[in-house]
Amino acid sequence: MIKIPVAVQMYTLREESAQDFAGTLKKVAELGFDGVEFAGYGGLPAKEVKVLLDELGLQAAASHVPLEQLENNLAGVIEDQKILGSKYVVCPYIMPDSRSEDDYKALISLLDKVGETCRQEGITLCYHNHDFELNRMSDGRTALEAIFDDTKADNVHTELDVYWLTKAGEKPVEWINRYQKRTPLIHLKDMTTDGEQFFAELGTGGVDLDAILHMGEEAGVQWWVVEQDLSRHTPFESIEISINYLKEKHRNL
Repeated sequence: MIKIPVAVQMYTLREESAQDFAGTLKKVAELGFDGVEFAGYGGLPAKEVKVLLDELGLQAAASHVPLEQLENNLAGVIEDQKILGSKYVVCPYIMPDSRSEDDYKALISLLDKVGETCRQEGITLCYHNHDFELNRMSDGRTALEAIFDDTKADNVHTELDVYWLTKAGEKPVEWINRYQKRTPLIHLKDMTTDGEQFFAELGTGGVDLDAILHMGEEAGVQWWVVEQDLSRHTPFESIEISINYLKEKHRNL
């Protein structure tokens, strides 16, 4: 925990970013985040975004890039990462009509190919999970296991999302252990303890965050990434609660 920097996933601040991208980044920096994980660049070219980051003292932790872009514009995606100083590009989501076993087999092949190209350019490809990848395939494995076990470890790394793993009935610590040194990015989220299992700010729900945070260095985590898909607070209030929780944990370790 102590040595691992903290980023915010900008999807959390999607509405704020659409209104004032630069101002949103400034507030993120003021709250004490070390970096950001992008979900688009506010309509700006990567060079202008890099100038903003440098002015604010923020790092580009990673970029979520739609699968279609990874497949059809990989050279451009890689070039943006190099400009931003981002070492990680993430496949963030698979559409509902692309989740059959045959779809996953095609996805695995594509991820391996994309990941190899990224690796040759000094970029690491990661895959971000939700809960639907925890559904079982005909061979008894979850789709998420197939994605990570059937791709080359050097080509495809994980961005495990602890909320979605917990919601699917899984233990995040077990997944982090299973793919140690292949877990550079971890999405930190909490979950309410009622039947709704709603997104919760860090430290206010039932996810075993202590266990996750204490194993970060051993597992090779390079970035903790705070994301709040939805919140009953404003997005800025939400991420402030979460970053303050992590600051307190930092002091106590």
